[in-house]
Amino acid sequence: MTGPKAEAVFGIDLGGTKLHTALADRDGAILAERVEPTDRRGGLDVIAQIDAALKHLAEEAGIAPQSVRLGVMGCPGVLQPQTGSVAVAPNIPGFDRMDVLRELEACLRLPMTVENDVNLAAEGELWRGRRSANFVFVAHGTGIGMGIVANGALVRGHKGAAGEIAYLPLGGDPFDPKGFRLGTLETAIGSAAIVHRFTAHGGRADATVRNIFDALRDGDAAADLALDETAAILAQAVAAVASVLDPEVVITGGSIGARRELIARVRVHLARCMPMPPPVEISALGDRAAVVGALGVALRRLGEQA
Repeated sequence: MTGPKAEAVFGIDLGGTKLHTALADRDGAILAERVEPTDRRGGLDVIAQIDAALKHLAEEAGIAPQSVRLGVMGCPGVLQPQTGSVAVAPNIPGFDRMDVLRELEACLRLPMTVENDVNLAAEGELWRGRRSANFVFVAHGTGIGMGIVANGALVRGHKGAAGEIAYLPLGGDPFDPKGFRLGTLETAIGSAAIVHRFTAHGGRADATVRNIFDALRDGDAAADLALDETAAILAQAVAAVASVLDPEVVITGGSIGARRELIARVRVHLARCMPMPPPVEISALGDRAAVVGALGVALRRLGEQA
């Protein structure tokens, strides 16, 4: 699809470490896609980075920027309708102190929607993934969160914070102030926690999570212990969720949640937690679930305007 009359939608998956953007045409075909590190300065610098990504994608797709009709951005946390700020998003500095939606629309000159990133991953699964009517999507990477689909519809909760499982009182003392900002569960099994656990077991202090998975493949004992402990805590979280929601399937994604070595261990521990554990499956969309969901929601809203 090229030329000045082309129409497209813009999808954004903004994470604490990675910005994933894409353009799609009215049929949902991807026209251009881009992944880059998130600007660590946060705030308006991230908004400017998103604007630059849009221009780059439009050029790559061979369409004029004004041909992009609207956009949807997923990011950690919960949009506050009264202020436009995003609460519970500690990995994106400044988003809790600014009107994110207004700044996005002013910079991009586009109608925009801001949504929780894991909710969009669940939307992506509904649109292009498993398409089950009852499932949860657990995204595990820098942090951890969950999107809930019940009877074919996304569940948001009273404040839009349904699925913020980072605050489950698992993996540590929920009254410890050190876990208050990120949540007890996220503090216990987020990427920084995995590195800390690996180091505590004798692994090298400068390791990344990717290094730890590589070390596991090489038979490293510290990596084995660190990832097994992480899997055991994650299994407890899945057991808690399954006991309350009874999903048909638990879908995992994110840079850590998509690792088969970890999810295989989660299944083993989960079978020890409860008599009828739900199946735990890695998303077929991989780390693209949220950006695919953003495009799907954008296309749905574009269709509503027609």
